[in-house]
Amino acid sequence: MRAAVIERYGEPPVLRDVPEPNADGGSVMEVSVAALNPADLSIASGKFYAGSPPTPYVPGGEGVGRSLQNGSPGPRSFFRAKLPNGAFAERAIARDEPLPIPDGVPDGVAAALGTPGFPALLGLTKRAQLQKGETVLILAASGVLGTIAIQVARLLGAGRVIAGARDERGLARAKELGADALVDLKQSDGLTERIREASGGQLHVVLDPVWGIPGAAALEALSPHGRFVQVGQAAGNEAVIKSGIVRGRVLTILGYSNFLMSWDELAAAYRQLVTYAASGQLKVEFEVLPLEAAPDAWKRQASSPHRKLVVSPQAGR
Repeated sequence: MRAAVIERYGEPPVLRDVPEPNADGGSVMEVSVAALNPADLSIASGKFYAGSPPTPYVPGGEGVGRSLQNGSPGPRSFFRAKLPNGAFAERAIARDEPLPIPDGVPDGVAAALGTPGFPALLGLTKRAQLQKGETVLILAASGVLGTIAIQVARLLGAGRVIAGARDERGLARAKELGADALVDLKQSDGLTERIREASGGQLHVVLDPVWGIPGAAALEALSPHGRFVQVGQAAGNEAVIKSGIVRGRVLTILGYSNFLMSWDELAAAYRQLVTYAASGQLKVEFEVLPLEAAPDAWKRQASSPHRKLVVSPQAGR
């Protein structure tokens, strides 16, 4: 079968024929689309904190497809792939029970609701315990995680949603999706003050996929008893945090990782997100590329495409 394969750490995948995957206790999935996530690039670097499979391997931690049982395809479902038999192939192995997708939800949207959708929902609910009427700041609001989080915060009843990003088009899109105020992160000067102004003086929750200078500025803008949920490091893996701000305002800094959530929790989150999508309350921009374009998609993902890139073994055939 055709697959995109990581042959050497730190390099994009190459397209070649590989043997059919062995189910080995999982479900064989006929892949419709494979989602491309920043975590896929990190795993393929060979330096991922949770480890990387030996090369060569087929990347792609999740996708949309149909389980094959006795040669017959089952219902369209979202699945997490079991590496080294990842989703960047005509067939993959599901590591958990696949989750059915309602009719009317495009494959690209269904694929996007996994890795970026989980922290958008669970970061605001399970970790931050966002309450109705509270003000929330979403950093990296031009990315897929950020655009989902803006909409989820609104659906959860946030009183005011602030979007922070570096990309002008992304900020405009955030406004269309329900953000009440925008903060340009390109300039770090006066960033804390600009966040405070956008929040109207009360900021209860920050969802932070960036860390670095923007994360530190957002933390400093939090009101007393505010909650800061850290989900990524797009702006750098270090941030200078003033001790007095954290203890003086009794702030809470909360970490979040999909890797430490149970499948039951993730599955429940996915069902909620895909229900939002099926009802038209949650939108995600995506682009479908043929499997042959996987190396190019890899390079585009490294430059933050501001939309979900999904690779399809069936596209262009």
